[in-house]
Amino acid sequence: MAQPGERRTVDVDGVPLSYLAAGDATAPPLLLLHGTFWSRVWQPILPALGEHSCCYALDFPGFGRSGGELDVGQATVPALAQAVLKAADALGVEKFDLAAHDIGGGVAQHLAATSGRVRTMVLMNSVMFDSWPVPAVERFRDPDVRESTTEADLLAARRKSTQGSTNRTLSDEELAGYLSPWQSPARRRSWMAMAAAADPHFTLDLVPALQEAAIPTRLVWGRDDDFQKIGFARRYVEEIPNADLVEVDGKHIPTEDSPDAVATAISGHLAAAR
Repeated sequence: MAQPGERRTVDVDGVPLSYLAAGDATAPPLLLLHGTFWSRVWQPILPALGEHSCCYALDFPGFGRSGGELDVGQATVPALAQAVLKAADALGVEKFDLAAHDIGGGVAQHLAATSGRVRTMVLMNSVMFDSWPVPAVERFRDPDVRESTTEADLLAARRKSTQGSTNRTLSDEELAGYLSPWQSPARRRSWMAMAAAADPHFTLDLVPALQEAAIPTRLVWGRDDDFQKIGFARRYVEEIPNADLVEVDGKHIPTEDSPDAVATAISGHLAAAR
């Protein structure tokens, strides 16, 4: 039994990938993916999810507490999806439930549409259709911007984005935890690579396959999100079969604003789908 939030690593192609673990190893596996943040976004609800699932909240290479570093080619949605599949293989997981946030939601949609290994999916304030990249991310597609961005610049931008992602005011300790990975130059470069690789065609092109796959999907959304507007979530439910939407109080990281409501919505969906 993994204690909620216990941090472990798994070797993937010689790179130590970090993940937060929770739950019994015999429970159905649930992979949780992040986007422009890191696995810290899942920490508030892992104790609840671990009651019924074996949880693996992964850090992508070059993010969070993982080793490695992403370049732009390695940071595309399809490339990150392959990294997730390799991590699942290394963990001994064949088929899995999937929950994803932000750009991780684009990766989840790719996996749901193409891998044949996703049993059910949760998208939390996720990119979809042409909802992304938002301007603060899109500007990093310019190599000159990436080259000229200093450590102080990126930390200031991440601080502003994190503070704008919750309705409640994060404590100094919480904010420092969210920002801690970007003290590392490799992680700063990986973040800029993910931003540079952000392209809506990765999600727009998946729509026909998602409609055909019709994997049981719940969208859990902080309704006050300024980055990923809830209108896109409502559109997803209209266009993709077998999907529903649960709106909760909060902004872009609703696990911080409404952890109980988010955990209940995810657990209820997984239980019904299983």
